[in-house]
Amino acid sequence: MLLLALDTAGPAVSVALHDGHDVVATASGVGTMAHGELLAPAIRDVLAEAGVTAADLTDVAVGVGPGPYTGLRVGVVTALTLAQTLGLTTHGVCSLDALAVGTTGEVLVAIDARRKEVYWARYVDARRVDGPHVDRPATLAERHPGLPVVGRGAALYPDLLVDGGGPLDAEAADLARAVVAGTVEELPLEPLYLRRPDAVEPGAVKRA
Repeated sequence: MLLLALDTAGPAVSVALHDGHDVVATASGVGTMAHGELLAPAIRDVLAEAGVTAADLTDVAVGVGPGPYTGLRVGVVTALTLAQTLGLTTHGVCSLDALAVGTTGEVLVAIDARRKEVYWARYVDARRVDGPHVDRPATLAERHPGLPVVGRGAALYPDLLVDGGGPLDAEAADLARAVVAGTVEELPLEPLYLRRPDAVEPGAVKRA
């Protein structure tokens, strides 16, 4: 197995390569509006670091969100294109699940959903038991008072959410390890938005 893992659900672009035994290369970059520009070079870098080519890949895994419309599309479309071009086995994973990898006990994962909201899910021993949902931080804090929070949501709303440590954004290395270990639910390669995208098609022009 040679699995390429991608996540573009948050402000960071994360890429990792897993050879079936462990992660052998990683690359990342941060650019909220530059996922398209960052992802291809990151993929090229991990392949070069591992001394392989795209033709050597057997699988591709991608975080399908939740997250912003544009960022998610970049990762999912790239994974689909690679799969169709190279005949790869595909694995879709909730990006929040990647953030929960390695956690123990009951925790929340919460990331920025913009509009003063967070995407969140609840986990017990790294297994998702509720969510994903989108809510205001105050609503989440009221529903699950005192639970530690992994992810950028705790950093954004420290007065409401308890920081549980760990990464701020989903990391492709954790996503890859979870897929290879079979410890996450696999989903279709379709962006998980949880709400309608901000961009809409213009309506018909009104006549005077």
